[in-house]
Amino acid sequence: MEPKIEKAAVRPDEVDVERGSNKEQTTPQVKDLASKEGAKVETGFDEAFLVTFGPEDPENPLNWSRKLKWGITAAVSGTGFVRIMVSTMMAPGIEVIAKDLDMTTTQSTLALSVYLLATAFAPLVIGPLSEVYGRKPLFHITNVFFLAWNLICGFANSKGLLIAARFLAGAGASAVYSLAYGVLGDVWSKEQRGKSLSMYLFVPLTGSAVGPIMAGFIVEYSNWRWMFWATTILQSVLVLASFGMFYESYAPVLLRRRAEKLRRETGEANYYADIEKRESGRTTLWKIRRSLTRPLRLLLFHPTIQLQALLAGINYGLLYFALASFSALHVSAYSNSIAISGLHYIAICTGTISGSQIVGPLMDYAYKRLKTRFTDVPELRVPLLLPGALFTPIGFLLYGWAAQYKLFWLVVDIGAMLLSLGMQIFDTTLGAYVMDAYPEHISSASAATQVLRSLMAFGFPLFSNSLYKSLGYGWGNSLLAFLSIGIALPATGILWRYGAKLRAKSESSY
Repeated sequence: MEPKIEKAAVRPDEVDVERGSNKEQTTPQVKDLASKEGAKVETGFDEAFLVTFGPEDPENPLNWSRKLKWGITAAVSGTGFVRIMVSTMMAPGIEVIAKDLDMTTTQSTLALSVYLLATAFAPLVIGPLSEVYGRKPLFHITNVFFLAWNLICGFANSKGLLIAARFLAGAGASAVYSLAYGVLGDVWSKEQRGKSLSMYLFVPLTGSAVGPIMAGFIVEYSNWRWMFWATTILQSVLVLASFGMFYESYAPVLLRRRAEKLRRETGEANYYADIEKRESGRTTLWKIRRSLTRPLRLLLFHPTIQLQALLAGINYGLLYFALASFSALHVSAYSNSIAISGLHYIAICTGTISGSQIVGPLMDYAYKRLKTRFTDVPELRVPLLLPGALFTPIGFLLYGWAAQYKLFWLVVDIGAMLLSLGMQIFDTTLGAYVMDAYPEHISSASAATQVLRSLMAFGFPLFSNSLYKSLGYGWGNSLLAFLSIGIALPATGILWRYGAKLRAKSESSY
């Protein structure tokens, strides 16, 4: 059955954009917020003085050189690597840290997952503020903030300080979950979305495996505190490098700066950017309040964001459920040392990296093919959700029942690889859908979907031990598989057939 999306264009009152795009995504478009009867509008803004980007304007981030675009992509990718690595690296050292700081297993697991709790709420501030003050200052501030608190984790001498420092480090790290997608949306066109996402994700996704592997050897042969000290050193290098590689990419901020420069240089006060017209007469407090409430408004009143947040949340929660228990399984069932048990995270890393590299080219190919049959709408991303929805439960079942009957360890690892591959395909496709559906406020939309995602990633690992003790790995993972496919498949069908109608019911994202 074909989706009803051929004529499901967004309503005119939805096109409230600060940086829209034409077919080639080369020039920002603006909506006439006042009278259309002449160039001189009722608000006093003369259209002749509206500052925009020209079709081949070199200052338009979409027209930047490929070298500059890849440099910025590398900057956000490198910082993403450290932040994701730090999120998972405590897994092999949970028992050692618990013993050293007199923590219960639940408390030490909390120290692992509280990092994810911070990433649920901090993007609600970081993402919107980047749409007021620009990407660059928020990127550098959060980099330094994360570095400082990750360093403090290494010096923590009490469970309270460790948990608090992990939470604050997670708050700084959370910028990658909102800023990165915003930056990629700023500089890459929709036709290049798959390729740019694949290249951006390649390095950070290795962090989910490098963290536990590195930590396993550190815990066994050194002091667990070096997990934090070593990553702080690496983060310091990346922070210094980013100052020369990262440039402001948010078009509304760049256009506002251009308008201010024209007013200064020409003495003509009538030059203005569209964002200035929209915010004319508004106080700074109003602008910040409007910006900070945007992610919550999207989550509360936009059905597409609600559905995306639920799907991404369950997906991410299940992944961290597997990450939290994976090392312990190989230690208890296969008599591995802590260091060797960390090597099995290579299977999960292989799955996530493979998923990101497979889905990117497929996404661009499918988009170009489907665009010849249907109207260019975000729902053209949806078909690629299906492989992810199927691979994930298959992986859970193979991983669970192989562990239940203690089959050769490679079978367990293949199951883990398949589930992480499916999750990555699903998650990357959802990310592209959000970027297409909310091009003017990608960071705020990403922050809105991040809330449930991080909350579930925080909460699911807390119950992994209890679930496996009660049901065993076989039925425990079967439950997770049924939960995954029971939600993902129907939701995919809803987005494909009714996604455009759901978006049409939403108010402007501004």
